[in-house]
Amino acid sequence: MIILYLLLVTLFCGSSSLTLSKYTAAVYEHTVILPNTAEHPVSVDEALALMNKNLDILEKAVEKAAKQGAHIILTPEDGVYGWIFSKETIYPYLEYIPEPEFNWIPCTNPERFGPTPVQKRLSCMARDNSIYVAANIGDKKPCNTSDAKCPDEGFYSYNTAVVYDSDGKLVARYHKYNLFTGETQFNFPEEPEIVSFETPFGKFGIFICFDILFYYPAVSLVVDQKVDTVLFPTAWSNVLPHLSAIEFHSAWAMGMQVNLLSANLHNTSMSMTGSGIFSPDNLGPFYYNKDTEEGHLLISELNVHPRKSLTKWNRHASTIKNYPSGINIFRGIVFYDNYTFTELKETQGNYTVCQNNLCCHLKYKIAEPFSDEVYVLGAFDDLHLFEGTYYLQVCTLLKCESTDLSSCGNSATVSKTRFESFSLSGNFSTNYVFPEVLLSGVNLAPGMFQVLPDGRLKSRRSISSKALLSATLFGRWYEKDTDLNIK
Repeated sequence: MIILYLLLVTLFCGSSSLTLSKYTAAVYEHTVILPNTAEHPVSVDEALALMNKNLDILEKAVEKAAKQGAHIILTPEDGVYGWIFSKETIYPYLEYIPEPEFNWIPCTNPERFGPTPVQKRLSCMARDNSIYVAANIGDKKPCNTSDAKCPDEGFYSYNTAVVYDSDGKLVARYHKYNLFTGETQFNFPEEPEIVSFETPFGKFGIFICFDILFYYPAVSLVVDQKVDTVLFPTAWSNVLPHLSAIEFHSAWAMGMQVNLLSANLHNTSMSMTGSGIFSPDNLGPFYYNKDTEEGHLLISELNVHPRKSLTKWNRHASTIKNYPSGINIFRGIVFYDNYTFTELKETQGNYTVCQNNLCCHLKYKIAEPFSDEVYVLGAFDDLHLFEGTYYLQVCTLLKCESTDLSSCGNSATVSKTRFESFSLSGNFSTNYVFPEVLLSGVNLAPGMFQVLPDGRLKSRRSISSKALLSATLFGRWYEKDTDLNIK
């Protein structure tokens, strides 16, 4: 009878975990303690001392999240040691990270793959608090110097995301593929790694920072691996009007119809702030703060399997034949891209602006106009070439920085103008479009807009209570990237 009872309990608990419909997630925006700039490597002990200072802070966040019932916590890219390194000076901060298939718990067996004090601490954080812990550290892989691709140092170094389960076991390891400009201390793998792992609260995928702008691995995780939630450690410098962290990351979650846990570094001198727990139908909680230098913990409940809906991004736009083109058509620069703009001259109206194969359509009504603020409708359909090469199709309604039209596309952060309504659409050639709405002060607009199945980004009545910075349909046409051919 005792054996039967234990069997029934095991079956019940197992089926309960498999049918979990919600879970609690946490992200921590961390003010990383940076090393001193050095031309030569520090000792391993000095590197570990610096990393332990950051790990002490991260451990407190893990403990706090676990006490509030979080099942998983994500910490930022570069959160253990920062980013001020060369290929040579990064070495003392690296550890050998094995494949998860080895079923390794660093907390209980830290010397199995050589000295791994950082991995031991992360594993013990997870094990001691019964929580999944995701972090970003550096991996080193020895290589034969006779190999033409082997670096002179005799090892590959990778910007690496790791995940430990609630027992402290390593369950995921991902090497960043799309390195950002300046990440010369790291190598990238020959092929993009598509890393996912199963938990009692859904299927997770993971990638790092700049990866989010490309098909591999970001979109492939959702399309091919069918993940429910993406872990996204990042060190993201905000770029307005379309690529501030909370703005684009929340839009990516909506566009891809998945949960996205986004943990950013906090460094105001580098314009780094903006973290969130995003889902297809919920823009938060989120954190954006340029006034302090303190870290911040976010916790929220999510659906294990988020809402799925199908949007035909060009359906509404394909029915529009008679919106007038703006009278004042001009060119303006948005993050080094040459947009076609038309100025909104009236307090309400319908406008169309086109560039190459993309036509963007706007229907709007301004609730409270101000003579010292100018708004434009813009279109961009071309290859972006600065800090990466990728093809964009963008329709945007945005506030100019000043009444000078040459300022349209600059980083405006505040506004006074309230819109009673707007509806934005475009005849996109891609299915991958990310809807963004940003309010004055660089705030998201939860509950104030919706995406209709026919591809319209449409305001709700509550939008009229807030001043608008921009509303954007940010499309990525991956097949047009010069170095990528998606079958």
